[in-house]
Amino acid sequence: MLLVGGASSRFGSPKALARLAGETLAERAWRVLGEACGERLAVGKLADGLQLPFPIEDDGVEIRAPLAGVVAGLGRAGNDLSVILPVDCPRVTPRVLVELAEACAGDAAVPTSGPLPGAYRRSALPVLERRLESADLSLSGALGSLDVTFVEVDPELLVNVNTPGDLRDLG
Repeated sequence: MLLVGGASSRFGSPKALARLAGETLAERAWRVLGEACGERLAVGKLADGLQLPFPIEDDGVEIRAPLAGVVAGLGRAGNDLSVILPVDCPRVTPRVLVELAEACAGDAAVPTSGPLPGAYRRSALPVLERRLESADLSLSGALGSLDVTFVEVDPELLVNVNTPGDLRDLG
């Protein structure tokens, strides 16, 4: 599952459309997901009007938070287990996603550094839905209520692009 939503307030424009090494961050993440997973689903806000070469499922809420995309995606995914990749993690490799999926014995498997990227089972959905309904939007905070396996992942592979400067540093 690819999360393409987000306010991109620090970035100044939609991160999904930012370019790195000849492809948008969205195209890059979609490709990586395709190399790791048999089914792909992109979740975001249709109202953003992002022109991407793959369909986007609307998360159905006005709130802008990764939790909203995770809830929408888990509810629509055809599999019990979903690997979730935010569009702004361009160094994540297919191997990292497979390792997270293989480690997911309970509700979730995430890097020790945080909740995304991560592998989440549909069993996590009730906890995540309750948090979304109560506007308790911290995905990290939800981990305390789930059966989680923490996975050591090279921090260099988890670099997050928050600003145009972050993207330039990767180029």
